Amino acid sequence: MTAESAFIEMMRAIARDPAARGLMDDTAVIDLGSETLILTHDMMAEDVHWLPKADPADVAWKLVSVNLSDLAAKGARPLGVLLGFMLGVSNWDKRFAEGLQRALAHYEVPLLGGDTVSNKGDKRAVGLTAVGAATHLPVPSRSGARAEDVLYVTGTLGDALAGFELAEAGLEGVDELTSAYHRPVARLSEGQALAAIVTAMMDVSDGLLLDAERMAAASKVEIRINIDAIPLSAAYRAMRGDSLDSRLQATSWGDDYQLLFTAPSGITLPVPATAIGRVIVGSGIALFEADLPIPLPPSLGYQHH
Repeated sequence: MTAESAFIEMMRAIARDPAARGLMDDTAVIDLGSETLILTHDMMAEDVHWLPKADPADVAWKLVSVNLSDLAAKGARPLGVLLGFMLGVSNWDKRFAEGLQRALAHYEVPLLGGDTVSNKGDKRAVGLTAVGAATHLPVPSRSGARAEDVLYVTGTLGDALAGFELAEAGLEGVDELTSAYHRPVARLSEGQALAAIVTAMMDVSDGLLLDAERMAAASKVEIRINIDAIPLSAAYRAMRGDSLDSRLQATSWGDDYQLLFTAPSGITLPVPATAIGRVIVGSGIALFEADLPIPLPPSLGYQHH
């Protein structure tokens, strides 16, 4: 058990309100009668979520997008955000503020408040709370996948991994791979369109395999994934190839912020998505290539240790 999972288990003993959903989702869901609110909070830390040389404007953009991605997985409409900011060098702070303004304008989401603290160390951390309103009831969760459902994912996987490798090597430019890493886009419209038909939905933040395992655990089912069906972009394949190892890395690195969801077989989807597996009775996840079972990689995705 990782330090993160051990701590979350302690929090589950405290978070007993039904709105917390047993901490099995990335959001809280508060029923107010006339409206249902969706709340989420994500933090990012230097050297963990961004490289020290990263543009602060990109850090701000990513902070907004990863929080709104959690709302997207609930089919929610964003209402506003609250910022937690660690003060530091004025130029860094100014550039971060410029990026924050640009990101919020892109999503048409207001800044409602927040808090600042002084930075006494040599590393930064920032946090954001996003508040949204449900567009469909019941609000999608990780726990609704059922046997015979089909597993889908929007977009492509692995682009953020390739973009990170370019950034780490100092070879980044303005292209789709580096944009995928520095400036991911929350799939809000897709989430709202899918909310009425999915049986389970979450965003891919820590790696598709790890997130699928979490969905399987929450839903108490087995999820079988076809590695050869995983959608890869042409840019990713040109840089990292299309081998089994390359596909395994694309599914276990994270930072994709696509939507992973299950839906009944035969249903017509309202948005483009790729069928990558199916749900059966059982537990955990299993991986297949050309319909033959293959071992899971040693690491399914990113976890805090």
